[in-house]
Amino acid sequence: MLEQLWQVQPIQEIPEEFIAEIRRYFPDISGKYAAQLLWQRDFRDMNKLAVFLNPELYKPASAFEFGEEIYLAINRLKTAINTGEKVAIWGDFDADGVTATCVLWDGLGQFFTQNNQLIYYIPDRLTESHGLNCPGIDNLAQKGFNLIVTCDTGSTNLKEIEYANQLGIDIIVTDHHTLPLQRPPVVAIINPRYLSENHQLFNLSGVAVAYKLIEALYESLPDLPKEPLENLLDLVAIGLIADLVKLTGDCRYLAQIGINKLREDYQKTPNQRKRPGVGKLLELCKKNGDRVTDISFGIGPRINAVSRIHGDASFCVELLTSRDLNHTEKLALETELANTRRKALQKYITQQIQKQITQLDLSTTGVIVLENPQWQVGILGLVASQIAQEYGRPTILLSTETYSKLGNSENTTINNKPLMARGSARSFGEIDLYQLVFSQSHLLDRFGGHPFAAGLSLPVENIPVFTEAINRQLRQQLGIEVNNLFTSIQADLVCTVAELGQELFRELKCLEPFGMGNPTPKILIQNCYFSNYNNCNQKDIKRNNVQYIKTNFVIRDDSTQKSFPGIWWGHYKEEIPQGRCDCIVELDYNTHKECYEVRLIAVKKLLSENPRKNTNINQIESILDWRNLNIKNNKQKFNNQEIVIIRGCPNSWNELQIHFRQAIHRQQPIAIAFTPPAKISPVVTWQKLVGIAKYLSRSGKTVTRIQLLEKLGISDLTLHLGLEALKQFGFQISYIDRHFHITLSENLANTGLKQQEKIERFLVAIAEEQFRHEYFYQVPLSTIQAVANQTLAREIILATEDIK
Repeated sequence: MLEQLWQVQPIQEIPEEFIAEIRRYFPDISGKYAAQLLWQRDFRDMNKLAVFLNPELYKPASAFEFGEEIYLAINRLKTAINTGEKVAIWGDFDADGVTATCVLWDGLGQFFTQNNQLIYYIPDRLTESHGLNCPGIDNLAQKGFNLIVTCDTGSTNLKEIEYANQLGIDIIVTDHHTLPLQRPPVVAIINPRYLSENHQLFNLSGVAVAYKLIEALYESLPDLPKEPLENLLDLVAIGLIADLVKLTGDCRYLAQIGINKLREDYQKTPNQRKRPGVGKLLELCKKNGDRVTDISFGIGPRINAVSRIHGDASFCVELLTSRDLNHTEKLALETELANTRRKALQKYITQQIQKQITQLDLSTTGVIVLENPQWQVGILGLVASQIAQEYGRPTILLSTETYSKLGNSENTTINNKPLMARGSARSFGEIDLYQLVFSQSHLLDRFGGHPFAAGLSLPVENIPVFTEAINRQLRQQLGIEVNNLFTSIQADLVCTVAELGQELFRELKCLEPFGMGNPTPKILIQNCYFSNYNNCNQKDIKRNNVQYIKTNFVIRDDSTQKSFPGIWWGHYKEEIPQGRCDCIVELDYNTHKECYEVRLIAVKKLLSENPRKNTNINQIESILDWRNLNIKNNKQKFNNQEIVIIRGCPNSWNELQIHFRQAIHRQQPIAIAFTPPAKISPVVTWQKLVGIAKYLSRSGKTVTRIQLLEKLGISDLTLHLGLEALKQFGFQISYIDRHFHITLSENLANTGLKQQEKIERFLVAIAEEQFRHEYFYQVPLSTIQAVANQTLAREIILATEDIK
């Protein structure tokens, strides 16, 4: 497993007026913890503070800010309403896709007769995967449907969209995933990725985009709906939070008011609830619907579990929309059983994978790629995420077809098609998994996702080549040494056991909803110890044990004689260190037990032979952040010491560590003065390289490596790829006396695919460098400090070994 680096946010001096402004909205709290969190997360504008804390003061964006596309969609739906057409909703099987389907089902159900004019279709996770598919479109065409409205899917299904068009079916896409290079041939595509990144609608998830379509339809035909639009907001909150989108702008607003709706409905008696199925799910997971965690740890995983275990998640739409109390109770119990089965499978597969990893040489493994024919594909994304964080490496897990599995033990193919592997990939840190896997797309059958998570399929016979190639790609193109990969946890607050409890909980709760962009506060408790710990097997609703462990404990320190209860999910009591420790926790309220408790996130034993006063290497005070300053003079001093100034954005942490070692040995402070990364199209860089090559060939002049690197703004490795591409166009390149000599041969070396492949590799390498430069230009100073401290710790260990 990978050792974690702990980063602690330094305590900052907060203006009294800022704390007073928070207390104006929450007069029963001290405000100091909330102010500290907001301040260190760069939320310092008091004019925006009221809107952040009170959703009633926020002005949401109009649905019509999607521009022409939303008008095209509304006009097509109006035509369908007026002519009595049959409309199909095409959803997705995760929590965002299911709730998006529910929003369209209830919303469009105000304009079309459900189960007659209007139906919904959700693909089977285990047999169909995400997105539109031709057999499903065929089936709808045969039933007379000539309009499909997608939700949480469809943007890149170009082949399937064209097929639907051939059958006379129009498509309206509502989605939030990656856009295709060209607009698909649809009636309308409503996708916030077409908006600017700072637009308040940009981060909407699938369910929120579906809600905006219904909002526009309600505004366009206000006399038809009988149910208020606000009745959909609880569904929007569930999908938004379960999909882990960035909770800023309209996302935060919709989550805030949606959670309020969720809580209000749950407080009613079961037969008065608008969504009895949601209420029953909350009862089963022992939540009351007023917290983000009630969704992220309660409702969301249960909805997701249905497709992971059964494949077909269609009944979840009934569960969330039906008013039939008995029917929804039965469906909720089915969902609960699926979730307990998911937990058991996840634990079992994780244990299998951990055993397989012991046989890997992790010092040379940059990407963990493992396969097994018995792994259930629906669980692999969860396990891959867990393994990636645990071992500090991107992880790809595949479930493979076998001949015996398909009832054929002799042939090497089935119906002349190769055996396939399907699975999930999860990234680690800031590694762009999408580009990493996409670089080997020629070995894949299907692939889709984003920089941190993806799904893929490939022929089983390609797995060894794919594994070797993707590891080489990570080492060579990203410039990351496997041994230097690390994971870090950032503690937001430092508290004692005496400070835990109701007062702190209420203060943190005023900043909810927590999520991407506003993470749940992590609390560092120092010099503490644990007692009364015990393991507890979870039980399902039939009282059967589930192979999913949790450890209960109480935590103590010297600040009080009282202890405080806590829980560590997925861990055994033997994993809790004996004696004094530091730990990072999240504060929570247990609705079922009606008590406050902490969730243990990470724990480190204190070494008795290394007193605390001598082990404080988690902070280095002499790293200065000068990224937004115009520093022209290289001779700068801080506290009368010359400063090591780092100007160019690095390509990897390894480059920074060289500077850190220099500063450590010279005992000099460091200034991070990265210049803003150039945002030049990779194609323009290629054209510039070709222009330079032609000029040198005509003039007979030479150029140094440094001159080329500075002119193009790229690294050595990327320059090498560019020169290799030039050779495919007949350029002859030699390196003599530290100068490049470039001439153009009359005979073209290669044409066609070979040229394109070399150019593509060069362009991808440039894009990856730009991604890394942008990351380092924006990476928090606390993260840079953590890596510097890791370097310092290694230097201390090496020095100690030298002394011995």
